[in-house]
Amino acid sequence: MALIKQIRQRTGLAIGVIAGGLILFLLGGDLLSPNSTLLNSSQNIVGEIAGEDITYEEYVAKVEEFRIAYQQRTGRAPSEVEMFTVREQAWQAMIVERVFKEEYEKLGLTISPAELVDMVQGKNIVPELRQQLVNPQTGQFDKSQLITFLQSLETADPAQQAFWAQQEQIFADSRLRIKYDNMLATSEYVTTAEAKMEYNAANSIADASILFVPYYAVEDDAVTISDSELQSYLNSHQDMFKTGNTANVEYVSFSILPSGEDSAEVIANIRQLTDELRTSDNDSVFVNRNSDLRPAFYTFRPGDQLPADLTNNVDAIEAGETYGPFVTANGTYVSFKVTDQYSGTPRMRASHILFSTEGMDDATKAQVKTQADEVLADLKNGGDFALTARQYGQDGTSQTGGDLGWFAKADFVDAFAEATYARNSTGLLPNLVETEYGYHIIEVTELPQSEYTKLAVLQLELVASDATRNEAFRNADSFAAESGNRNEFTENAVDQGYRVLQANNIDASARNLNNLQNAREVIRWAFAEASTGEVSPVFELDNAYIVASLVSRKEEGDAKLEDVRAQVEGQVRNEKKAEVIKQALAGKSSLEDMKAVYPEAASLNEIPDLKLSSSVIPGIGFAPKAVGAIFGISQGETTQPLTEDIGVIVAKLNALTPAAEIGDYSGYQAQLAQNAAQRSSYQVMMALQDLADVKDFRYKFF
Repeated sequence: MALIKQIRQRTGLAIGVIAGGLILFLLGGDLLSPNSTLLNSSQNIVGEIAGEDITYEEYVAKVEEFRIAYQQRTGRAPSEVEMFTVREQAWQAMIVERVFKEEYEKLGLTISPAELVDMVQGKNIVPELRQQLVNPQTGQFDKSQLITFLQSLETADPAQQAFWAQQEQIFADSRLRIKYDNMLATSEYVTTAEAKMEYNAANSIADASILFVPYYAVEDDAVTISDSELQSYLNSHQDMFKTGNTANVEYVSFSILPSGEDSAEVIANIRQLTDELRTSDNDSVFVNRNSDLRPAFYTFRPGDQLPADLTNNVDAIEAGETYGPFVTANGTYVSFKVTDQYSGTPRMRASHILFSTEGMDDATKAQVKTQADEVLADLKNGGDFALTARQYGQDGTSQTGGDLGWFAKADFVDAFAEATYARNSTGLLPNLVETEYGYHIIEVTELPQSEYTKLAVLQLELVASDATRNEAFRNADSFAAESGNRNEFTENAVDQGYRVLQANNIDASARNLNNLQNAREVIRWAFAEASTGEVSPVFELDNAYIVASLVSRKEEGDAKLEDVRAQVEGQVRNEKKAEVIKQALAGKSSLEDMKAVYPEAASLNEIPDLKLSSSVIPGIGFAPKAVGAIFGISQGETTQPLTEDIGVIVAKLNALTPAAEIGDYSGYQAQLAQNAAQRSSYQVMMALQDLADVKDFRYKFF
């Protein structure tokens, strides 16, 4: 809150109200909370970061911060699916806070009060604020709205003040991370020798003949594998087979999709309601009372697209007519009544390229006008308007090629509106248009139109009836009650003709069960409540009731052979096959002779333009060791048989064209430094996270 007084002292503007809706009250009835047992127990640790326990309450508070930020950014509360992303962002933020806090302190990185003032009202206002406070006419950030809001905080209610203080902290944390990442990026240095090596790798070309023998050339039963060999391989390669928290589940699904009777009932209802709509005297009241989707009465302005379900089925609509019912793409039924068509305020469509002159003196404005005139001349000579707008546009429309959409004359400042509405044909305006925001190049894309359409939409969803749902639940509940353990679960499924489905290696944080969406409660049960062999209660998903049985569950850590036998066996088998292939090729004098050993499976490829920087051999696949070996032999020589993940490779170097010497490698130095800088932030983050030994137990709660 110290910032508020500093801002007030520096601005002297009158206190007003904020425009643009930056702040939302800290209210939210949909905050997730655990059941009372979890809240009152000591088992409320959702994770551990750098040896510090993270409590459920701490985590939920952070999730709420991100939920409010999402609602502020989008203007709506996140759906349950979107809440999954919100929770992940909150968790990552907690990791970053704890992992980097000590690093900032070691380096003495801070954000001063003056710097924070600059971030929220100075020359370097943070993007989060710029995105929130945009002038709807220009698409540009409106600083006056921000100043007005900041001035109003002095007399704002405590909830708004607390929220702003929280935002200040978020801005400060973000700036600290930027400083840290910039330090990492600027610490990268590439030597001339490294740049030369990069240049040579990209420009040295080999002409090679390559023999490829895939592992399937040797039959599986041609090699024998013992359990001791598998265990030895696993012991030496544990990093390849680390396991997370996973579970294997079997389940029976009881569909609650609409039945044929449900469909027939909906069709009968929509036909009856459509007949009533046809003779209705108050269309808006009728559809808002009877339609399953709200709102159900619309006014379509010029430029607005009528519903595709109407235009795809009707060539030309007429006022007073009723159309339908039609079946929509998502399986609902819909009818339309054209309540009215009338002439109203004209609207047109245009695109523009803004050359901003806000805050400039006359001399600078003249320079901007000269540039705008040059760009306009290029467009008159056939330049692409959308591409030019993306290149030169200085407002939010530049990313959409300058498109302003459909607008009424009153929507824009006078000079802009007069110039566009004076046109009687589409196309580029011949002269620049000057407004208080700068110079505009304008292209009219649609001439003014004035026809408005009022449309009543009657839509019924095809959903399972209560009778259908009740029948499915009775079957599921009866099955669960009769299945006290996994053996009974399987026996009852067979006896009653239900299909038992398997979901293996489910991750603890997964949200779907095979193709079943939003099955989080089933998965949470498997990890947080169930014991092996236990049968679940009935879970309700979007289109099915589910009864599940926990087959097995694995904790995070080193893999056991029985859990990864198939993967380990595949690796060991390939190693043994590689030895068989190498022995079979031994003593052969040419690649042709070697291919003759495996005439059906082996291939001999001529690669005339293989680069040292490549890791893939065309027609063969990923083979970095083989590429390196080819460039490591002399012309006419043949490599030893090389083992790759895809098979065994032998290559002969026919010719080598080394990279030509160049006088300046600075371009390669700069590119390597830039690539390293882009990677460094992520790599350091991963390294610090590993050192922090992050443990995630959220799957027990959510």
